[in-house]
Amino acid sequence: MAKKIKTLIKINIKGGEATPAPPVGTALGPHGLPIMEFVKAFNERTAEMKGTVIPAVITVYEDRTFSFIIKKPPVAEMIKKTMHIEKGSMKPGKESAGTLTMTQAREIAEAKMEDLNTTDIEVAVKIVAGTARSMGIKVE
Repeated sequence: MAKKIKTLIKINIKGGEATPAPPVGTALGPHGLPIMEFVKAFNERTAEMKGTVIPAVITVYEDRTFSFIIKKPPVAEMIKKTMHIEKGSMKPGKESAGTLTMTQAREIAEAKMEDLNTTDIEVAVKIVAGTARSMGIKVE
């Protein structure tokens, strides 16, 4: 018999750096989940992605057990990593934080494809370009 799902928790944590402190503790605590068990499992599965923000979706079951899946880093994180910058422009549209090539945008789109709501690579590239523009990054 399948377990009954109580709730889903979406959380963004840096890979290999989860701790019982917030946001993890505050997200899992109210559901009576074993926080250290999640922290250990998450850190093991994301050890090679250390320092990159990783979205996790935690499924909480009524018997207080859980399972979780890891998604790809957010597009904005992938853009920052590709361009080797700390953050986007403070004034997008006025100040540029750099230029992303179409080739780089396509590579990010291909890597992120499974999490995007499209199967068309051209549409995926436009999603990446839109995120870049909102960060004050030119796309050429």
